[in-house]
Amino acid sequence: MIGAALVRATARLAAGSDSGRLDAELLLAHVLGIERGQLRARDGESLSERQARDFEGLVSRRERGEPVAYLLGRRDFWTLSLEVNAAVLVPRPETELLVEIALERLRGRLGPAVLDLGAGSGAIGLALASERPDAQIDLVDSSAAALAVAERNRARLALGNARTLLGDWYAPVAGRHYALIVANPPYLAATDPHLGAAPLGHEPRQALVSGPEGLEALAIIAAGASAHLDPGGALILEHGASQGAATRALLASVGLDGIETRRDLAGLERATLGGRPG
Repeated sequence: MIGAALVRATARLAAGSDSGRLDAELLLAHVLGIERGQLRARDGESLSERQARDFEGLVSRRERGEPVAYLLGRRDFWTLSLEVNAAVLVPRPETELLVEIALERLRGRLGPAVLDLGAGSGAIGLALASERPDAQIDLVDSSAAALAVAERNRARLALGNARTLLGDWYAPVAGRHYALIVANPPYLAATDPHLGAAPLGHEPRQALVSGPEGLEALAIIAAGASAHLDPGGALILEHGASQGAATRALLASVGLDGIETRRDLAGLERATLGGRPG
C-alpha cells in the first residue's frame, strides 16, 4: 500500500536526512507520476511491482546521500522549474539572493546585456532572462555537459533572449561589455572537509572547488570584470559565508567601487557586489 510504503521509506531516510518524510513523498510521487499533494488521497492503493521496484531504487540512492533533485531530475529555482543532473550543482535557495540584487541593479536600464559566468544549469541567468525579456543574457560555462543542461532549460522555457557559450570564464566573450556580470563560481578550498560528504560528494567537483584557498575563481572573475563592464556596470559574486572580507578586498584591488556585501536569509554573508566607476 502507498501509505505503508511511505512509512517504511520515511523511517529509512530519517536516519540520514532531516527531511525524511518530504524526501519519501517526493520520490514516491515521482514514481507514480502525480503531485505530492495527491498522495494522501491514494493512501490505500497498492503499488505495482514496477512502481515498488523503482521506488526502492530511488530510496536506496537517497540513503547513500544522492540529492533528491538528481533523483527527480529537476529543481525549482526562483519561478522556474529547471532540469538538473550530476553535471551541474543543485541550485540553492540562497543563490536567489543574486537574482534579487541583479534585478535591483538593472532597474531603469533598457535592454541591458548581462553575463552569467559559470552558469551550470542556467539558474541565475535564466531567472534574469525570464524577469527581463528586454535583456540579452549570455550564459558561459567551461563544462560542455553542464552547458547542455543550461541549453535544454533555455529551450524548454522558450527564453530567446538568452544564449549559452562554451568556454573558460571570459574567453567566449572577448571584447564584449555588459551592464551586469553575475557569478556563483566554485569557492571551496581543495581541503574543505565537506567535499566528501553528502550532498557535496555527489556534485561536480569542478563546480565546487576553486583551488587551494577557495578564492582563486573569485579572483579571476574580479580581475577581468572592469574590461567587460560598461561604465556604471556592476559585478555580483556569490561566495562562502567566511569569504566576505576577502571578496570585498578583491573587488577593491581591481578598482571597483560602491562595494558591499549582502546577507542571505540565514544571516550569513553570501553575495558581494561592486561597480565600475561611471
